[in-house]
Amino acid sequence: MEFELIAKTFMGLEPILAQELTELGAHDVKAGRRVVSFRGDKELMYRANFQLHTAIRILKPISHFRARSADDVYNEVMKIDWSEYIDKNKTFAVDAVVFSEEFRHSKFVSYKVKDAIVDQFRERTGTRPNISLSNPDLRLHIHIAEYDCTLSLDSSGESLHRRGYRQESVEAPLNEVLAAGMILMTGWRGECDFIDPMCGSGTLLIEAALIARNISPGVFRKSYAFEKWNDFDPELFDRIYNDDSAEREFNHHIYGYDIDMKSVNTARMNVRAAGLTSLITIAQADIKDFTQPSEKSIMVTNPPYGERISTPNLLETYRIIGDRLKHAFVGNDAWILSYREECFEQIGLRPSIKYPVFNGSLECEFRKYAIFEGRLSNFRSEGGVVKTDEERAAMAEKHRFKKNREFKQRLEEEAQNEEGDIRTFTFHHHKLDTFRRQEDADSRPQRREAKKQGRESRDGRYQDRDRRDGNRYGSRDRSRDFGDRRFDRGKRSDRGKRPTDNRRGNRNDRRQDHDED
Repeated sequence: MEFELIAKTFMGLEPILAQELTELGAHDVKAGRRVVSFRGDKELMYRANFQLHTAIRILKPISHFRARSADDVYNEVMKIDWSEYIDKNKTFAVDAVVFSEEFRHSKFVSYKVKDAIVDQFRERTGTRPNISLSNPDLRLHIHIAEYDCTLSLDSSGESLHRRGYRQESVEAPLNEVLAAGMILMTGWRGECDFIDPMCGSGTLLIEAALIARNISPGVFRKSYAFEKWNDFDPELFDRIYNDDSAEREFNHHIYGYDIDMKSVNTARMNVRAAGLTSLITIAQADIKDFTQPSEKSIMVTNPPYGERISTPNLLETYRIIGDRLKHAFVGNDAWILSYREECFEQIGLRPSIKYPVFNGSLECEFRKYAIFEGRLSNFRSEGGVVKTDEERAAMAEKHRFKKNREFKQRLEEEAQNEEGDIRTFTFHHHKLDTFRRQEDADSRPQRREAKKQGRESRDGRYQDRDRRDGNRYGSRDRSRDFGDRRFDRGKRSDRGKRPTDNRRGNRNDRRQDHDED
């Protein structure tokens, strides 16, 4: 029996996820904003969790309703027979996402859903299930857009980007789902060598290997939320888990490089944990020493762009990338993810296509560069293709990007800061104007007195020591100093291994065999 399902993803990956679902056999596939809705049966729900590369969560809606108050939410949740989904001695948790003027606090909505479930059990049985935020038996998700509410069962549990192969991390690691989405955007499925010259912890390399071999990314995970449901079918899931009939051979190779030896060692450790060492080679190397590959290759990389991590000379790094592409990657395609327009400008090449993609909260661009030798006219006359028909159509679409993207706003703000000769600080336009007016008003008497005493500075500004310190304007802007953020994935020794029962041991053995080839 088919039912409604929702797959959540990151902004910009919806078309790729919709394509994945269609290939998986889903019906009524419709892409929305950060979600793709579809219909399927229990097997498809299991496969969606296990096989999709670009989904972060699979939800099963159980109720749609309209609510204009918290009491409405409570009453609608009370109408559901919760004994079908959870036993009184089990635990549950409620996650809420709210976009509404009426409902301002998502946690308050979660509490109303929780209260309704608990009160129903108390009325019927005299006891109640408990709340567990860390490892509940049932996860619920409620989404409210103005007055439209959708209450769903969360079939995934922990976010699907947590594949299970990552043993160690580096500063600002690339999300696994975003990495897979970037690779699928390129159209590459293992037809040639794959290169990431700034590989970090190796996320792009591992996701590329999984895509090339068509290995399900869920093979490393220990559990899913649906395994605790009352109607869980273990035989069906074991059959899906141990079915490797769709896996294919990969006759090329994947190369990763990084200037930092710690990153190289981390990437090697993660590749080894994924059982993919026969497919991936990682070495320490500087991007400025990159040489022309001997085989046809595609490059996909995520260089630093000065938000969570940076380099001593950020723009120089991008200039070197552009130089190496022009002189040592001829005849191949390179795809680069970045955030700052001035970084892209340093590459010095015209992109074939630009895709808007969110990396966390940053609206980035994923750009393709077709590298050829000689003049463009000669390349085209010889049958070379810089931009495909699909890429032309995509670039012609309106509203692909926000009119005022954040990184362009920052460029304008920084330019105005420089004009005002206050480069130490970062102001928004309205703040800058306010401070300037206040400074002019406050400093006129002192400036007149200073001029009388011959202490007027060359730029006409009063140079009192306390004001030079910047205390008048508050502390320096720290908006770009995100610190050492990283995913906390723990250090459990059994991470990446399934339970060692007989039915799932075969898959474990196959994963480990890759390292022994």
